[in-house]
Amino acid sequence: MEKTNAMRILDSAAERYQAFVLDTIPTDGRDAAAKLGAEEESVFKTLVTVGSDLDHYVFVIPVAETLDLKKAAQAVGVKSVSMLPQKELFPLTGYVHGGCSPIGMKKAFTTVLDETALLFDEIYTSAGKLGVFLKAAPATYERVAKATFVDITADTRR
Repeated sequence: MEKTNAMRILDSAAERYQAFVLDTIPTDGRDAAAKLGAEEESVFKTLVTVGSDLDHYVFVIPVAETLDLKKAAQAVGVKSVSMLPQKELFPLTGYVHGGCSPIGMKKAFTTVLDETALLFDEIYTSAGKLGVFLKAAPATYERVAKATFVDITADTRR
């Protein structure tokens, strides 16, 4: 398997992780969880936003959840955040839509993982390439991506 930038960074930091390469590219996060044989709640997607201060922020949430933009803005201390237009993702991060890892972007961005990540010994995220995933402890993301853990998902329970 060819190492992704995220894997090289984890290797150089002597962090433990497992890499998974799927036979087919998943259609969405739920499909990825099924193909990984993982609990849906333990598979996370990486979302890149732009804040009202024009800085960029990275939010990592379970694949079946929706980012609460108000909670996300509060988590990073800005008035508001909005999703980065898809066409701007690769030039900004070096990653493509569906293959965006919270580790190894072109530059370091403030990164927030949904607090539910702490419920798992290990979580899955993209490894930085379509169909390639990392499984690592939440603390690994805390150390390597300088991530914090906050409730940032929309409350869909009514």
